[in-house]
Amino acid sequence: MKPDQFPLEMQSCVIPQIGGQYNYRCLGCGGLFGIEQLLYTCPECDSVLLIEDGQWDRLKEVRGPQWRKIFDYRRMLNIPALSGIYRFHEMIGSIIPLEDILYLGEGHTPVIAANAAMKEWAGIEFHYKNDGQNPSASFKDRGMASAFSYLNYLINRRGVRDVLAICASTGDTSASAALYASYLSGNVKSAVLLPRGKVTPQQLGQPLGNGATVIEIPGVFDDCMKVVEHLSENYNVALMNSKNAWRILGQESYSYEIAQAFDYDVADLAVVAPIGNAGNITAIMAGFLKMYDLRIIDSLPAVIGVQSEHANPVYLYYLEPEETRHFRPVSVRPSVAQAAMIGNPVSMPRVIKLVEQYRKIAGEGSVRIIEISEQDIMDSMLFANRNGHIACTQGGECLAGIRKAVSENKVDKNRTAVLDATAHSLKFAIFQDKYFSNDFEPDFQVIPKAELQNAPISICLPDSIPSPAGRKLDFEQFKEFVEYTSLEIAGILGLQRLP
Repeated sequence: MKPDQFPLEMQSCVIPQIGGQYNYRCLGCGGLFGIEQLLYTCPECDSVLLIEDGQWDRLKEVRGPQWRKIFDYRRMLNIPALSGIYRFHEMIGSIIPLEDILYLGEGHTPVIAANAAMKEWAGIEFHYKNDGQNPSASFKDRGMASAFSYLNYLINRRGVRDVLAICASTGDTSASAALYASYLSGNVKSAVLLPRGKVTPQQLGQPLGNGATVIEIPGVFDDCMKVVEHLSENYNVALMNSKNAWRILGQESYSYEIAQAFDYDVADLAVVAPIGNAGNITAIMAGFLKMYDLRIIDSLPAVIGVQSEHANPVYLYYLEPEETRHFRPVSVRPSVAQAAMIGNPVSMPRVIKLVEQYRKIAGEGSVRIIEISEQDIMDSMLFANRNGHIACTQGGECLAGIRKAVSENKVDKNRTAVLDATAHSLKFAIFQDKYFSNDFEPDFQVIPKAELQNAPISICLPDSIPSPAGRKLDFEQFKEFVEYTSLEIAGILGLQRLP
């Protein structure tokens, strides 16, 4: 629809107005810095940054119910810039003109209800939000759409040229960054650093296909991240990891979409997300807090972060008594949830700050961190996909997390859970193959369960039956082949012959 087809009172507000006063706010010293150039850490104390709108209170002049109508009417527009995460333009990047916004199909991924078997297995009603249906097949596209839209704004409005976008990755970040950089290929090139041998073939193929310079280094993601941070501090590059606060801003759209999908009634929801570099759970909390501040939602949902016992620094932090908590990075062990295999998340200061704010409003139990095993991750992923989903290993991590939270009474089972399937299951097919073939390395600590394994069944023809492999059969030979093969398959499937 076009705006002039909307009710008169909506026509003047569905197209966003450019405005706001954006700054970087340091979570360490509280310093405020302009956004004229990209900053990743505080110039004064080296702590991480959040982006805030110094004119945020102007948005409160619009009442919460009106904001709901604005966002809902925008769903009917055929304007690409408002079709993705920037449907919520005022909350993500109100200074960016619509013509500078990149839209590659990201955002507004489906929320799929679990069937009866899944609800019974998990002990709670739940939905998967399938972020694997973003353009690069992961949730990372939300943050990249924001970060690259701002980069495009700097190119178009500030004359920035010859940008090298660089990131460290366990796979999904590099795929997303390379995709968005390739769209701006006239002014932006991309390079990605990957831990050698710790990225699936599918994930490796994506940045290569988008023309990025892919550099593999020894170690794990944390080691790649240290190298990228050194490069961003000493060379003229645009860092595209979640240390880039524009990434967090874009990922907040996940919360806005959940609220809209449930008609802004989120009081009885439990939103479950894996914790890797901690950017996603940071963005989820920040997004709901913003909506609550504008009274778009009347209460905050519960938030549950999940970590594997092979990469669990956030879980260990919140195990400690509040008065003596001290964050300690951990050495990660091999994990099927590769995107979450991070022992020193760069967004940890953001997590601490936002958990404090969230709990102050919604109570101590409003944010929980759950630890689960590698076995539970794989079993949960396979069980989900046996029941109509396309969950990745991180999606399995979320399912294992909510199941454990219910069993330990850490979440009210009368809530409805929304689980983050962060990527498409095809990206992690290698782990499914390892499970089916019982080929996991011992460090993963995964033992396949027979009821979840699967393998193709091969039909072997005796010498007396003609085979179409490698030669052309005549009519009678092919008929003989079809009849024999059909009989074999009927036996395998237990089919009954028609009378």
